[in-house]
Amino acid sequence: MKTIIQVVQHLRPGGIETLSLDLMSFCEKNEKTFILSLEGDIESAINAWPRLKPFRHQLIFLDKKPGFRPSLILKLTLLFKKYKADAIHTHHIGPLLYAGLASRLAGVRNLIHTEHDAWHLNSLKHRMLQLSAIKILQPILVADAETVAKSMRDKLNCSNTINIVRNGIDTEHFIPGDKTIARQQLNLPNDVQLIGCSGRLEQVKGQSILINALAKLPESIHLVLAGIGTTENSLRELVSELKLNRRVHFLGRIDNMPVFYQSLDVFCLPSLNEGFPLSPLEAQACNIQTVVTDVGGSKETLCSKSGEFIPANNITIMAATLKRMLQQPSKAKPRSFVQKHGEVRLMAKSYASLRRAAESYA
Repeated sequence: MKTIIQVVQHLRPGGIETLSLDLMSFCEKNEKTFILSLEGDIESAINAWPRLKPFRHQLIFLDKKPGFRPSLILKLTLLFKKYKADAIHTHHIGPLLYAGLASRLAGVRNLIHTEHDAWHLNSLKHRMLQLSAIKILQPILVADAETVAKSMRDKLNCSNTINIVRNGIDTEHFIPGDKTIARQQLNLPNDVQLIGCSGRLEQVKGQSILINALAKLPESIHLVLAGIGTTENSLRELVSELKLNRRVHFLGRIDNMPVFYQSLDVFCLPSLNEGFPLSPLEAQACNIQTVVTDVGGSKETLCSKSGEFIPANNITIMAATLKRMLQQPSKAKPRSFVQKHGEVRLMAKSYASLRRAAESYA
C-alpha cells in the first residue's frame, strides 16, 4: 500500500479543497491518501464543512499561524517520515514552499505540485519564490488548465515540463433531475426563470456584477445564490438598494448541490479571477446551460454547443447574454461533454499515471 499525502493551505469549502477530497475518494486501490491542512483544526473545519466528517481519520491539521513559520518545515518532515509517505502532492504556492522542502528532507522522491490559478504570479515576490522553489525542489509540475500552464510558462520562464490535468467532478453524483421537485426542496418559486450562482461570497467571485445584471432583466427572472462569505452583508445591501429583494434568494451553504443545479434554468459564474472552476462542470453535468466570464481557465470548462463566455466585469453584456439564453434555450445537452472532458475518475487516473512515471524514473 502506497501512502499519498496532499497538502493544502486550509480545508474550507472551495475548488482546491473539493478537488483534494475527490482525489482522495477516487485514488487507486493500492493507495492510501491523506490530506494535510497547514491551517486550522479538525473540529472547526468539520463544523464549517460537514462533508469532511467521513474523512476525519484521513485529515491532518497543523493549525499554522499567520506569517512565515520555519519550524513548520521540520514538523512536516517528521510527519512525512512517520507516515512513510511515498508521494507528496502540494496545491498552490504556500504548501509547495513548506511541504516541498520537507518532502526532500524526508527523502520523499515523488513530489507533485499543482497550480490552480496563475494570477498570483503577477506579484514579483510570488514569481521569485515560485521559481526558486521549482529550481530547488524539481517537482512534477501540473497546471489544471491550458491558460494556467501558459501563464506559468510566460511569467516563470522555466524550462520544466508542465503537465495539464484538468479538474474533474463526479458525474455519478451530479446528475439531471426534476426542476419542479428541486425547487420545492429549496423553497424556490416555480413560476419564474431562475439564474443560479454558487461559490464563496467574496468580491473576486463577482456576485455583485450578477446582481446588477439582474436589475436589467424582466421581473419574471430571479437569481439564487448558494454559498457563504464575507461580502454577504454588502450583497444584501446592494439587493435592497436595487429593490430586488423579492427576486434574489440567498440560500447560504447547500449540502445537496445537485438539487441546487437541477432547480435552475441557467447557471452563471461571474468571477473576476479563476483557475479551472468546478461549478460550471457540476451545473453542466446536471444538463444546465452555463455562462462564465472569460477569466483563467473558465471557458475551458464550457460545452461549446450550449455554453457561453463573456468579458468579466461587464454588466450590460452579462444581462444581454443571460436574457438571450433564457429566451432561446440551447437544445444541446452539456452532460456528455462533462462526462468526456471533466470526469473526476479520469483526473484521478492522470495523477496516478504521473506518480507511476515518477517512480519508474527514480
